[in-house]
Amino acid sequence: MMAEVYIDAATAGNPGPSGAGIYIKAGKEHYRYAVPLPVMSNHEAEFHACLEAIKRCTELDVSILSIRSDSKILVDSLEKNYAKNPSFNSLLKAIDASSKQFDHVFVKWIPSSKNGEADALARKALRA
Repeated sequence: MMAEVYIDAATAGNPGPSGAGIYIKAGKEHYRYAVPLPVMSNHEAEFHACLEAIKRCTELDVSILSIRSDSKILVDSLEKNYAKNPSFNSLLKAIDASSKQFDHVFVKWIPSSKNGEADALARKALRA
């Protein structure tokens, strides 16, 4: 089974306290997570949101992940398996390692206007 995974991050300041929003559609089930994160940059929080989403998907009966994000830096880094900013490399490696338990993992950039559910969850995580 495939899961559509929408992710987003929000920060109060840059860097600042952060939150990850994760919205997963797996079959007929929908899962929503608002995950508070420590102080970090917005871009760093996007990587953490992805990692948190993959961790949540390991608890589901899915073999294919279709990850959608409005962060071009995250999507480009995942597609190239390379981050220009060296501070993202350990997160990129963690995402890659966590992804290996799935048969296929796809990543797609989507406009912010198509990521409202994950954005709302990320903002909710900031208030938690």
